[in-house]
Amino acid sequence: MPLLKEFKTIPDLFTYLTLEYSKTVTRPLLRHKVNNQWTDVSYAQFKDETVSFARGLAELGVKRNDKVSIISENRPEWVYSDMAILGLGGIDVPLYPSLTADSVEFIVNNSDSVGIIVSNKLQLTKVLKIRANCRHMRFIVVLNEKDKPAGEKDVYTFAEVQEMGKRSSTYTDEYVWENARLANENDLCTIIYTSGTTGEPKGVMLTHKNIISNVNSALLSFPMYPEDIFLSFLPLCHIFERMGGYYTAFASGGQICYAQSIETVAQDLQDIKPTIMTSVPRLFERIHSKIMKNVQSQPEKKQKIFNWALKVGSQYTQARKAGDIPLGLRLQYKLADKLVYGKIRARTGGRIKFFVSGGAALPRELGEFFEIFGVLIIEGYGLTESSPVLCANRMDDYKFGTVGKPFPNVEIKIAPDGEILARGPNIMQGYYKNKKETDDTVKDGWLHTGDIGVFDAEGHLMITDRKKHLFKTSGGKYIAPTPIENMFLASTYIDQFVLIGDRRMFLSALIVPDFEALKEYADSRNIPYKDNDDLVKSKEIYDLLETELVKFQRNIANYERVRKFALLDKPFSIESGEMTPSLKLKRKVIEERYRELIEGMYQGLSEG
Repeated sequence: MPLLKEFKTIPDLFTYLTLEYSKTVTRPLLRHKVNNQWTDVSYAQFKDETVSFARGLAELGVKRNDKVSIISENRPEWVYSDMAILGLGGIDVPLYPSLTADSVEFIVNNSDSVGIIVSNKLQLTKVLKIRANCRHMRFIVVLNEKDKPAGEKDVYTFAEVQEMGKRSSTYTDEYVWENARLANENDLCTIIYTSGTTGEPKGVMLTHKNIISNVNSALLSFPMYPEDIFLSFLPLCHIFERMGGYYTAFASGGQICYAQSIETVAQDLQDIKPTIMTSVPRLFERIHSKIMKNVQSQPEKKQKIFNWALKVGSQYTQARKAGDIPLGLRLQYKLADKLVYGKIRARTGGRIKFFVSGGAALPRELGEFFEIFGVLIIEGYGLTESSPVLCANRMDDYKFGTVGKPFPNVEIKIAPDGEILARGPNIMQGYYKNKKETDDTVKDGWLHTGDIGVFDAEGHLMITDRKKHLFKTSGGKYIAPTPIENMFLASTYIDQFVLIGDRRMFLSALIVPDFEALKEYADSRNIPYKDNDDLVKSKEIYDLLETELVKFQRNIANYERVRKFALLDKPFSIESGEMTPSLKLKRKVIEERYRELIEGMYQGLSEG
């Protein structure tokens, strides 16, 4: 069993790692980039940084059950802050760095946060703007020393708070360790505000038991060991990365390396050569797109070799699952591995045991594509409200197009209307100061996920859509938009895709093209353009996308086919308010913003 030991609380994990486990390991606990150089953080440094910061927070008045917000990109100080707050018996409130000042104000006030930890000048500016409106907030800590403004009262640097702690005669190291020992598994650990596609954010209350139960289930479900290296780039403020790429990594005895951003991940994979990584489908879509573009730029002979290797790989994986691989196919696969597969794996560093994909649906074709090259993507499913994992595929039991089987200690059932219900030790305590939403979401111990799904014959769960997202056409047909949208996202020329069709005569779509691919296409055919706007207005480009749609929707029902579409000249984004911080599309916002364009697609057209 790959657990170092059984943990009941996060402070229990911190205490064991720094006081006991650290004696048995020589390699660093964390690695991150400073001035473009990888820098190590030892277990001893992790302990000292965290304990001194906890003592400093105590000097600032933080006590058991106080809430402290954190708004920062991934970095070691995020982890020090988290462990310090929890070590004092406090409750942390993580925020997305992309949030607006208004959203920060709402969350800080709603959570009753007594202080906030910010990473840099950008985040500090947001907080200073709304500081006067935050009735409970007593202090601000800025991680970057150079970003502290002169003359601002009760604003400290991270180092200043640590120095306060080191000088304190009241709040000693033993004070921190004693508080850590007092932590109870039923204590509130964190309040995570769900971004939500509509309405105000809701604060999900998770206890230590909620999260630790999920950590232990993950360790029982996947082969994770002390020699593993985790590359982390998803935001730590999201429970998926926090549970999977942080607490679980620590509990396995593994090492965590922080990528600087999604833009640096390709190089970080080469540098770090990780064995495990949590991600979202967007990363795999990017890698797939780059691979295919590279193939298309190669001479015809190399393209033929690649396509041959794809065919061989597909046949091999099917034969392997059937348990009978002919000798000839084995030899072909070995040759294809030398010519093609090994080079693809090298792009991931060459040591990946598996990726874990969550946050959104992984298109089946994408999973099958990477499987051919010996890169396994394990898809799971969960919600912030479930700490987060409810189901996951396993390395020895996976099925693309499904989210796998329930986690240990998690019960799943399907309600009569198709909604997925879940029960277990990982289910939240409720929404902070929001009894009505809590009562609507957790009934008789069962979490109502809002997702529609079904189990297949082998017990794998398939998510068909969100309960609120099901379309009903004016012809009375029910349509789940997500699978159709995911189908089109496999196109080289499509970056984002939003299906329109609720209470409409037929389906239409708003499409954000992959502009890099479009420019290459336009250049190769001498199609004139100056910018993205010219591209989306070009008849040749429209015809190209129309051909793509026809190709992808040949095998679906007539009423599920997209009959009209409009091309947009810029992507949906968090900043524009069209996406949540976890990159989910806000359909209502998008449909309202592009209402005229949408109505134009239906004018003068009939259902027949």
